[in-house]
Amino acid sequence: MLFTIQRLFVVFSLVLTVITASYAQARTVIIPAPPELSARAYLLVDAKTGKVIVEHNADEQLPPASLTKMMTSYIVSEEIAAGRLSDLDLVRISDDAWRRGGAASGSSTMFLNPRTEVPVIDLLRGVIIQSGNDASIALAQHIAGSEEAFADIMNQQAAFLGMKNSHFVNATGWPAEGHITTAKDLSILATAVINDHPEHYSIYSEKYFKYNGINQPNRNKLLFTNKYVDGLKTGHTNEAGFCLVASAKQDDMRLVSVVMGTNSEKVRAAESQRLLAYGFRYYETHQLYGSDDTVDTVKVWAGTQDQLALGVKKPLVMTIPKGSYKSLDAKTHVDSVIKAPITEGQVLGKLVVSLDDEVIAQSDLVAMNGVTEAGIFSRLIDNIVLMFQGSGSSEAEAEPESE
Repeated sequence: MLFTIQRLFVVFSLVLTVITASYAQARTVIIPAPPELSARAYLLVDAKTGKVIVEHNADEQLPPASLTKMMTSYIVSEEIAAGRLSDLDLVRISDDAWRRGGAASGSSTMFLNPRTEVPVIDLLRGVIIQSGNDASIALAQHIAGSEEAFADIMNQQAAFLGMKNSHFVNATGWPAEGHITTAKDLSILATAVINDHPEHYSIYSEKYFKYNGINQPNRNKLLFTNKYVDGLKTGHTNEAGFCLVASAKQDDMRLVSVVMGTNSEKVRAAESQRLLAYGFRYYETHQLYGSDDTVDTVKVWAGTQDQLALGVKKPLVMTIPKGSYKSLDAKTHVDSVIKAPITEGQVLGKLVVSLDDEVIAQSDLVAMNGVTEAGIFSRLIDNIVLMFQGSGSSEAEAEPESE
């Protein structure tokens, strides 16, 4: 009878194991293939983590048309932040800016009048909302003395931001030999516009701007159809096709989409919408640990305290498939012998986060407070104990903070 009960127990355990494994398999998050767009190049990125969710020809160098003006406006914001310019400074509109970018040019314009003086903030709105070539040239000349000199600043700024495959010749995006960028570089620039100068990024969400008696709508049609979209910039020339860099925010997730080389204004908006919808539907931005969270606790030798909390210097944020949080595997790798003195912020190990056996994030583990050396007697005792112990590194499971 006892033997039969034992056999039944074994069978039950096996069945339970199979059911549990099947359930775990059923819980595996399946992400559909990303959309294929009618565009020459495109990219979708999480602005908070830098994770590229979708990309196609993202490093191909292409003419950016008026997407160039994101760099122009970014430099204006940088100048204001540095105190070299202010929103209310007056900019004189040169005959050259009016002739090449004004009403007579036949290009997108703010309809500035030559030899007038216009506040910087109005010109910035003219660049961002109306895509004014006249406003772009006027600002470039005011900041650098000439548009050519301003292009040098643009290239220096691009290099600083890590835009490795970009080169600017002018402030407007008007077709010119060697005036090129990539979808990836534009996503870097867009993220900088959003994060570095929020006081001016809000202008990108404004739907209309009236100047000189002429009220013009923002050319980003997604602002009128998608309540989550709050930027950024459109562009179009015959060479570049129709382009759009868009950004949208839902809950704690901000996405940036870049679509280059479509064949119509309608298509660039629709394809951008497809990218954004895919990202928000199937992915999420998840903070695993905050900068004040204890990730691991380790023993300290020869110190005034024998336990030390380890954490991360800055919040550990990652982009993961929706519903996959519980499948994250966080491990800490810490030297098994940690001796005082220890300074706050000192790197003492590494945190490695995996999903389905693929490493998706890593971060240094640092001391959350300092530890001074203990007295000579305590240090002596600890050193004697250590003589009888081996040294090396230890690995431990880290418990992620609950959602």
